Amino acid sequence: MALDKVKGLCTDAEIDIRIISGLLCGSATAILMLKWVNQRRVQKKLEEAKKKRELGFQCMEKAAKQFKQQNPGVKAAPVLSLPLVELAAKLRDGSLSPESVLYIYTEKALEVTREINCVINYLPECEEQLHEVKKREKGLLYGIPVSIKEDVACKGYPNTLGLVKFLDHPEREDSVIVKVLKKQGAIPFVRTNTSQAILNIDCGNTLFGQTLNPFNHQKSSGGSSGGEAALIGGGGSILGIGTDVAASIRVPCGFCGICGIKPTGYRLSVKGATTPVAGMNSVISVPGPMARDVDGLVLCMRALLCDELFHLDPSVPPLPFNEEIYSSSRPLRIGYYDDDGYFMPSPSMRRAVQETRKLLQEAGHTLLPFTPPRIDFLVDELFTKGLFADGTSTLVEKFDGEFVDSTWTNQIRCYRLPNLLKRILAFILTPVFPRISRHLHALLGVGSVKNLWKNNVDRMAYRDEFIAEWRKLKLDVVLCPALVPAFNLGYAGKLFVATTYTHLYNVLNFPAGVVPVSTVTQADEEELKLYKGHYGDPWDKRMKEAVEGAVGLPVAVQCVALPWQEELCLRFMKEVERLSLEKRGRRKI
Repeated sequence: MALDKVKGLCTDAEIDIRIISGLLCGSATAILMLKWVNQRRVQKKLEEAKKKRELGFQCMEKAAKQFKQQNPGVKAAPVLSLPLVELAAKLRDGSLSPESVLYIYTEKALEVTREINCVINYLPECEEQLHEVKKREKGLLYGIPVSIKEDVACKGYPNTLGLVKFLDHPEREDSVIVKVLKKQGAIPFVRTNTSQAILNIDCGNTLFGQTLNPFNHQKSSGGSSGGEAALIGGGGSILGIGTDVAASIRVPCGFCGICGIKPTGYRLSVKGATTPVAGMNSVISVPGPMARDVDGLVLCMRALLCDELFHLDPSVPPLPFNEEIYSSSRPLRIGYYDDDGYFMPSPSMRRAVQETRKLLQEAGHTLLPFTPPRIDFLVDELFTKGLFADGTSTLVEKFDGEFVDSTWTNQIRCYRLPNLLKRILAFILTPVFPRISRHLHALLGVGSVKNLWKNNVDRMAYRDEFIAEWRKLKLDVVLCPALVPAFNLGYAGKLFVATTYTHLYNVLNFPAGVVPVSTVTQADEEELKLYKGHYGDPWDKRMKEAVEGAVGLPVAVQCVALPWQEELCLRFMKEVERLSLEKRGRRKI
């Protein structure tokens, strides 16, 4: 039995009788040798994955080059400049061919990824799909190239989450989201990078490396859907699908200057979307669209919320896109806040909310101050303790036998601390760094099934309390900060806790989206020098360092609605986008 166990760990070529004998005798040397053998195997798989990826890029280059040679008159710039809605209209009326659009974006995606490392796989099947879409009725996304985050299943490709252990496990079928996109005529053409094991707001892993911000290569693209955001922000894709469990659509969209929405959990199907903590429902993970503008998000949601989705996944409520709500022009009652009291916003975050508030008021909407209740309780007891109810053990197991990417070093070191040490550190830090103390204590998890039930009850009670405050003010929507601007490289992995502005709405399971409204100014940078934070602890110091040197980078705001009101959320996002674009247009004049 022991011999069989060792054979399961090693290839035949790696088995050495001395290692086996040593293991049977409990030899420390043999254990170290076995560990070394495992590391060699992991390194070999990493090298193989990189070679395979490079071959895919060569296929991209060949396909794009061949199309250009056969169609020398096709110009890329006019196509790449088209907004999604206009591109879709031209494809449907025949003004543009699906071939020209696909290969123009294939070439552009390759150019962008060579610069900022955002694409992990080319999907050569897209070339076959070109012929299939022409045989069917033209859907809402007919001929639109779509990029897909790596944790959303595409048949034949593994959802690795940036982990070597999943490389040899290709998905047997497309995710429901990808199936519906294809039914609507879209053409998935590339898969994009993610953070290792997802639960991190940077975008790097040992399999595919670090994705950079398209506007500043010394900055992070954000994560975990950072490959998507960077590719779209860099012009290499016009529409993408990401996933969001704490901030994973909204943070990278904010960092890269694009739009994205996290729908209510289960408004879209999660079948085929992989999560690092399967079975965890305390903090809802959900797929959602990412695009250059709000109109692109709206078109994608219209396409996805169709009979095909409801047929393929009966667990999704059959709620088609509500055009009446989205197209309404009645003035809105909008709650707003520019500081949640847990993480002090950067100067540009606060300014963006206040400027947007003023624009909305001038446009005839009613703006009312709103304060999220008991934010410390939400962060520590509901988010952290709910997400890591098992004391982080399920997540930590994902890193067994893996090389840990530098973007994860800080987080994994903290998660791997023995529980006794976490308790001791939490006790010692209480008087000096109370926020960090509470976080360490929350990482211990709930401790028992009974406590998990209590945590669920507390979460529902908090949600009721939040909605009661919302209803008291008769609000339609809420305006609040998005986490911006893009962090300097090396900081995002140290500030997962800074997602309080976004993960609040995963715990509540409210739809929330981000819209770019401004850029960082020199005045913001000067004001940042005075930043102290709410606690004056190491996290506040890191936050200040993370956002330094960001003049000219995008700044976004977050728009929130009540559950199942994606259409209202999108309508609010569109209003914010329209007003901010008009303001910027006036400045240029």
